[in-house]
Amino acid sequence: MNKLKLIIKREYLAKVRNKSFVVMTFLSPILMVGMVVLIAYLTQINNTEKRVIAVLNESDFFSNEFLSTETTSYVNFKDISLEVAKDSTVNLQYYGLLYVPHKSNLKKVAQGTVFYTKESSSSEILSALEGVFQDRLREENLREIGVSPKEYASINSAFALNTETFKGEKSIKGVNEIKAIIGGAFGYLIMMFIIIYGGFVMRSVIEEKTSRIIEVIISSVKPFQLMLGKIIGTSLAGITQFVIWVVSGLILMLVAFAIFGIDPNILVEGQNVVPGVDTSISTEGEMFEVYFKEVLKLPWLLLIFFFIIYFLLGYLIYSSIYAAIGAAVDNETDTQQFIFPVIIPLMLAIYVGFFSVFSNPHGPIAVGFSLFPLTSPIVMLMRLPSGIGEGGVALWQLILSILILVITFVAIVWFAAKIYRIGILMYGKKPSYKEIFKWLKY
Repeated sequence: MNKLKLIIKREYLAKVRNKSFVVMTFLSPILMVGMVVLIAYLTQINNTEKRVIAVLNESDFFSNEFLSTETTSYVNFKDISLEVAKDSTVNLQYYGLLYVPHKSNLKKVAQGTVFYTKESSSSEILSALEGVFQDRLREENLREIGVSPKEYASINSAFALNTETFKGEKSIKGVNEIKAIIGGAFGYLIMMFIIIYGGFVMRSVIEEKTSRIIEVIISSVKPFQLMLGKIIGTSLAGITQFVIWVVSGLILMLVAFAIFGIDPNILVEGQNVVPGVDTSISTEGEMFEVYFKEVLKLPWLLLIFFFIIYFLLGYLIYSSIYAAIGAAVDNETDTQQFIFPVIIPLMLAIYVGFFSVFSNPHGPIAVGFSLFPLTSPIVMLMRLPSGIGEGGVALWQLILSILILVITFVAIVWFAAKIYRIGILMYGKKPSYKEIFKWLKY
């Protein structure tokens, strides 16, 4: 036990004292925050830019339909030809020219209308202009069949179905999707941690093996203790780095936003709405408040607790595999044939998890992947924001998932230790799957 502690301490100190580790620990938050601040700053500048559109209206069907907004303003041209209007638009550096020709009826006017721009037009502006014509055409069609605009408005009002739980609590659309996104963020963190720090374990084993230091170490320490010490020591160094990233990143972002006067909401404003989110709420402020309250209702302590459990078990399983791969090869080039099959379950968990949990968090696919040990650390965390028990993850599924993870961890560590014990002293030979399978029998 004392030897294991010494190995853990040695691996931890070796990692945190490494120059590249120190540089990336403090440089990464600066780069990440700098990128976020730059995106927010550019988005804020882009949103304040006002596009000017010239309108040459020769028809009798439009008068004041083209109304200016915060980002778009309209300038009317009168008593000039189309060619002169085009030249004036270019010389005045306006965004574009909307030409509405004179025709006998509205449909012909709409068909003959052209929007001229220097380059491809923004889809947002096109949608706004098309909406004006669609509304006007609808009114004309209604007038032809004897329905007034007021009558149509009365029968075309939006409808939102009231939803409540059986306990009488009001529920809103889109909450399941938001929960899946939050759970997916936790799962994605686990995946990235496994890939980054599992690779650290593998490279550490390869370095000691190629330098022949391992022959000296192995004479006084059991291979299993050495492998476990490397895994735990590297994971502790990774957790230290991750905590520093989170804390320093948040502080730097708050300071940067305050210095540059950037509104954090700029990062979410104007983005696509989450699929299924309730848009019937009257204002954006009310919508944000409603969904913010729903997010606060999530079982955060439960999520954090099980995040730690699934994070540790998932990392230990995969890092054991990475350690075994490092022991089996002589250089990183030879690891490619073994790493890809290891990464596949992680990628599968992210993509299949998102698709299945979004559509049906309690369906057979979501349940199956949340029980399968190589994908459960990610998929189960996507399901857990719904809670445990009624309406959430069944208690037996959660217990069974953890139990399977523990059994899988013990089994994989046992197999990895056998590969590690043989492979750590093997040199000059590129291993194959067949040969590694033989090592398991020794």
